[in-house]
Amino acid sequence: MSTSAPPASAHPPPARSLFAGPGEDGRQLWRAAGEAVPATVLVVLVHQGESEIDARLRGGAAALGLLGVALVVVRRRFPVAGVLGLAALMGVMPSVALLTAVAAHTSTRQRETPRRRGALLLVAAAAAMATGAVSAPVVGPGSWSFGLALGAVLAVTTVIVPGLVGAAAGQQDRLLRAWRERTAAAEEARRLADSEARVRERSRIAAEMHDLVGHRLSLVSLHAGGLELALGRTAPELRDEAAVVGRASRDAMQELREVLGVLGPLGRDTGTDALTDATGTRADVEALIAESRSGGIPVGFSWEGPDLDARPARVRRAVHRVVRESLTNVHRYAAGAQVTVAVRHGDALVEVRVRNDAPPVPPAATTGLGTGRGLIGLRERVTLLGGDLEAGRTPDGGFAVAAGIPADPRFGAETADVQPYETEPAVADGPGSGLSTLQRHLAGAVTGLLGLTGVGVMMLFGVALVVDAYGPVYHRPEMPRVGMSREQVQRVVSGDDDTVRAAAAGREPPRPASASDCLYPWGSGMAKGGRLELVRYCFRADTLIAIDRFTVPIVTEEDPTHPGRTTHD
Repeated sequence: MSTSAPPASAHPPPARSLFAGPGEDGRQLWRAAGEAVPATVLVVLVHQGESEIDARLRGGAAALGLLGVALVVVRRRFPVAGVLGLAALMGVMPSVALLTAVAAHTSTRQRETPRRRGALLLVAAAAAMATGAVSAPVVGPGSWSFGLALGAVLAVTTVIVPGLVGAAAGQQDRLLRAWRERTAAAEEARRLADSEARVRERSRIAAEMHDLVGHRLSLVSLHAGGLELALGRTAPELRDEAAVVGRASRDAMQELREVLGVLGPLGRDTGTDALTDATGTRADVEALIAESRSGGIPVGFSWEGPDLDARPARVRRAVHRVVRESLTNVHRYAAGAQVTVAVRHGDALVEVRVRNDAPPVPPAATTGLGTGRGLIGLRERVTLLGGDLEAGRTPDGGFAVAAGIPADPRFGAETADVQPYETEPAVADGPGSGLSTLQRHLAGAVTGLLGLTGVGVMMLFGVALVVDAYGPVYHRPEMPRVGMSREQVQRVVSGDDDTVRAAAAGREPPRPASASDCLYPWGSGMAKGGRLELVRYCFRADTLIAIDRFTVPIVTEEDPTHPGRTTHD
């Protein structure tokens, strides 16, 4: 019992890298490491002003910062989770806001469906606002309304704006990619059409060669047969040599048919287009012109030099093809235009020029300007003979075809200086290509840095407006309250002052019975009506248990050095 290999579809697809986006491969680990370092530095720099958040999270801020770095590193592989996770984290730690902008830009640039892009941005913005409103009273920046307003500003500046920019950039990338694919397809179609035209013309030339050489070989075979019969009566000893010549000619004709038969059946020309021994002579060209004149085309004709009947058949047939194809194009695309056909036969070159003026009536839209395959075939035929052909529009709106054909092509000219059927210029991978790649990467890095700078400026302006509207709650230290530790109270108020303690002696309210120590900070009150307000903070085991506010009189004394001036105590 034989077993067969499982189909290709049964093999599991290659695993995608954790750091790779759609259609990416290779070097993702190095890129992720390169992104993680600046992301960490950015979070640390922005987080310097969030000491209150550090105090409330009790060391959890570092873990949240690392989580934000991890999400921005895997944003290409998990774009939705990266954006939503960073947006929610931004409501608790605004220091990851710039990382959120990077993830939003990347995610929307990858996603092609506008509806999904919009839904992702709206959900991410809502997550930032919700977490901001919930975490603000807990973490300490302010009330829930302040957190909601701050989350809205961060959502707009670091989610919506970068997301819209990323969507526009992604659309541009897809359009550029589609344009390149269509250009490549059009170029491939043009190359195939050119190749087909060359192949058809070479096939036609091969068929003509078959007719010419086959005719000559038939004559050789016929004469060899006659010679064999004649020698059988007059010189029997030479009859075998004549038979060998006949068999060789027949074998050569059979081999020629087999070699050229791979080209397939080709249609034969009929009427004035029929290819005969007179093809390309002056009479043949005049017949072509007469046929065009009978169709209503005014054609002028001039011939310089002797007739072409003594020239090789391939030269005459090239002249015939140039004139016929040019007149056919006039019939198709410039009906009614004045045409001039000029043939100049020199010792070394046969020049053929067909020129028409601008047509009185533009060609129909369905006719267009043609495919150009006929001219490609003409150029192929002339090039095979060692000549050249030029075709193009004239300044007055007409069209001109000029061919220079060697009068006596040298042997082997058919293959000289002829390029392969399908040629395409190669692009050398020299030092310039690597330099251009480096320049593109540098330009992308500079553009990203400028974009992050712009997002940071917008974010700072938005946060400043929110702080101005709600008061300096974000950077204002929390006021002392019962239950705080001595260390927390000392971070908010100044240290214990002996002068304040002496002024309170005998005038302060009774201390709590369980108080072990009290703190008398300086500058905690203000003078009003001859009395000074003081604040006393009493602790039990380094925990604040009481906050007492009282006033003491301000004592005035006369300055002995300046009579009439008083000092306050």
